[in-house]
Amino acid sequence: MNTSVAILWLGLVIGAYSQDSNRLSINDKKVPAGSEDMRAIEAALKSTLPTARNATVCLELDQGSGSGVIISEDGLILTAAHVTGGVGKEITAILADGRKIKCESLGLDSETDCAMVRLSEKGSYPFVEVDRADLTKLGDWVFSLGHSGGYDKERGAGVRLGRLVKIADSTWQSDCTLIGGDSGGPLFDVRGRLVGIHSRVGANLQQNMHVPMREFLRHWDEMLTGEFIGEGPFAKKAKKGSGFLGVATEDTGEGKVQVTKVGRESPAEAAGIKEGDIILKINGSEISSKELMQTMLKEKAADEKLVIIILHNGKEKEIKVQLGEK
Repeated sequence: MNTSVAILWLGLVIGAYSQDSNRLSINDKKVPAGSEDMRAIEAALKSTLPTARNATVCLELDQGSGSGVIISEDGLILTAAHVTGGVGKEITAILADGRKIKCESLGLDSETDCAMVRLSEKGSYPFVEVDRADLTKLGDWVFSLGHSGGYDKERGAGVRLGRLVKIADSTWQSDCTLIGGDSGGPLFDVRGRLVGIHSRVGANLQQNMHVPMREFLRHWDEMLTGEFIGEGPFAKKAKKGSGFLGVATEDTGEGKVQVTKVGRESPAEAAGIKEGDIILKINGSEISSKELMQTMLKEKAADEKLVIIILHNGKEKEIKVQLGEK
């Protein structure tokens, strides 16, 4: 390392520590020395908990629910990749006040269990500060939030206080006990900065694992633009050809394709496609035959979104469809 680089690196390290002017001295003690230390922890938690709770959401999907946390006023949510399970999925977020808002999963890192979700409705949402300076140390006091077992307005997000007991490159371990439903929820330092997201959750303390913010920051832009990063194990890409639309069609003999049947409870039915409709285009490509349409659909994966132009009662209509799984 040359001198200039070393000086720059040292400056960044010193700068990061100097920015943490709010660091509690109790973090640097093996155990609280007495009631004064305990009151300091209590006061810090009480001052930050309302904001943290207001920003913590329950995420409902077909297969169950998890948790997440809003980190921007316009509704960007951080959660775990194994909660969203993929890119472009429709999810319902339940806010602390009970409001249900539709949202969509953005990108994810399938190897470290990071994911982003965006609230669909424009608005001003409660949010928390992300620890971008990576200031948290081994042994620091932290607290976890999550909608254990699903959303309960009267109870709110459950809070558990603990300490970081292990720090690795891409995972942290705390002694904040987590259970089902907490996955994807936030881990805060006692000053209320978001420092991690719950990943591996279990009944044993050894399974209370979190993804630190530095892993989110490493692929922030890619996830924000909807990229699926990695090859698992926390999420798997849908296989090409696994997409299911749920229509039967026939050629009209005029270079057009007509819907002859729509499957019950199929993606096509949910999107509003009707028997007798003419399929004109799929994702901008003209559909001139049943064979061409089948060839195109064979390339599509489950959960992939299509924009279909149909002719319905003599009028062109745009239909958006999210494919199911065969």
